[in-house]
Amino acid sequence: MNFPRWISACLMATALAFSGAASAQNNYPNRPVRVIVPFPAGGTTDIVGRLVAERLQAALGQPFVVDNKSGASGNIGVGETVRSAPDGYTLVLGAPQTLTINPQLFTNMSFNPQKDLAPIAVIASVPNVLLVNNKVPVNNAAELVALAKANVGKLSYGSTSIGSTPHLSAELMKSMTGTNILHIPYRGSAPAMQDLIGGQIDILFDQLASALPHIKAGTVRALAVTTLKRSPSAPDLPTLDESGIKGFDSEGWFGLLAPANTPRPILERINAEVNKALATPEFRERLAKVGAEPVGGSIESFRDRISAESQRWGRVIKFANIKAE
Repeated sequence: MNFPRWISACLMATALAFSGAASAQNNYPNRPVRVIVPFPAGGTTDIVGRLVAERLQAALGQPFVVDNKSGASGNIGVGETVRSAPDGYTLVLGAPQTLTINPQLFTNMSFNPQKDLAPIAVIASVPNVLLVNNKVPVNNAAELVALAKANVGKLSYGSTSIGSTPHLSAELMKSMTGTNILHIPYRGSAPAMQDLIGGQIDILFDQLASALPHIKAGTVRALAVTTLKRSPSAPDLPTLDESGIKGFDSEGWFGLLAPANTPRPILERINAEVNKALATPEFRERLAKVGAEPVGGSIESFRDRISAESQRWGRVIKFANIKAE
């Protein structure tokens, strides 16, 4: 069949475009990849981001460069990723706060993480832990709930930041137990922990990794972890579910994402390399040193996690009437 020249030219251009796109995907990566961490250097998010970047660089043969873009509770770094080209050369390390919580706290966000980002893989999770200062006369979570109910509004808890999983863990506990505990917000874990040790606040939910040195030193008392399973980092600590708050489940986690419309073969290649890394004892041991546990899984399981947690934290935010400050 003979086509007019202009149709033949269009068909040829289309074929070349598809061929070029396929070649680019097959050769990925052929230049450095930027991994945006939307929080400051030195924290658990940054450490996990650097661990996975180092592993991907070794596996894929190109530099994976971590770029800390902090501010606005992580929205600055995530927003920059959303605006980047969907070619696999800009990735972001997401967490519950940036992917599931912030969109329900901030009314002026210019992007929607569920629509504007493509999930790749969950890397690791970090349990939170329920702590009390040593003056609080309780030995377990059930006794703490009973004390709170006997002293309505008299106990206080600190949050490491508005909208963080430790903050919402406390509000989830309040909603599940019908208790009234005063919220004292802090800017970061360190000042909240110091006031817990000093007795200025009674209760604190914090990431287990940052709390472990204080627990081991005996300056605070740990009552339970917030996950459904006990943590290998503190196997003697019961879960809140075991302690009588049935079904309580809350954790921090870290996952790798790309701008929406990034080609599926690129997402799948990165997902495969992340899962390979998580299967190695060396990588798992390095995660354990910062109190993180490997997760992994498919692209779809990550998408389902974001959706489910958005609904869960949305209910807590509505219950507690939490607003961004």
